[in-house]
Parts: sequence; C-alpha cells; structure tokens
Amino acid sequence: MTPEEEAKIDVLLRSMWERHLPTLYERLDLLDRAASEAASGTMSETLRAQAFEVAHKLSGSLGMFGYHHGTEIARQMEQILKTLTSDSHSDLTSLTTELRQTLLGK
Repeated sequence: MTPEEEAKIDVLLRSMWERHLPTLYERLDLLDRAASEAASGTMSETLRAQAFEVAHKLSGSLGMFGYHHGTEIARQMEQILKTLTSDSHSDLTSLTTELRQTLLGK
C-alpha cells in the first residue's frame, strides 16, 4: 500500500469515527448506567442484555479505529456482563471509567 493510500484510509477512518461519536456517547452512557445499577443491585435483565450487546459491538469494532486497549476493555466488560455476580460489580464500574478515558480522554 502506498503512503497516499494509507493517508486516504486514515482520513476515512477519522471521518467515520467522528460521524459515529454520538452513537459512541450513547453506548458509553448505557454502560455507565448499567455499571451504576449493577453496583446498587437494581440492574434489570433487559439492561444487562443491552450492556452486553454494546460491549460486544465495541469489542468488535474499536480495533479498526486503532483503539486496541479499548477492545480489550470491552471484551472484559462483555465477560463480566455474561456472568454478572455481586463480586464483579466494582470491576464493571472501573472498566466503564477506563473505557471512557481510553476513547475520549475524559
């Protein structure tokens, strides 16, 4: 691949990332809500399933944008949400914070 082709791909990926930021914010907010409700013991099965789906989507897509650490965080979240126990609630909370910081620097 030529440097020009690589530059075009980089521009395309940046454009896609920026275009999908609103969806990313929604997904991160849902994960935050799920972690909060899991910590308080009030998370519904519906929210757990939605959070699992979001973590799964993120684990499958973040690497394409160069967020390999984000992919690993999302995979860990996916595993926690698959078999959520009271012992894993604090892990979920810390992972949601870490994921937001990794992706948005916030």
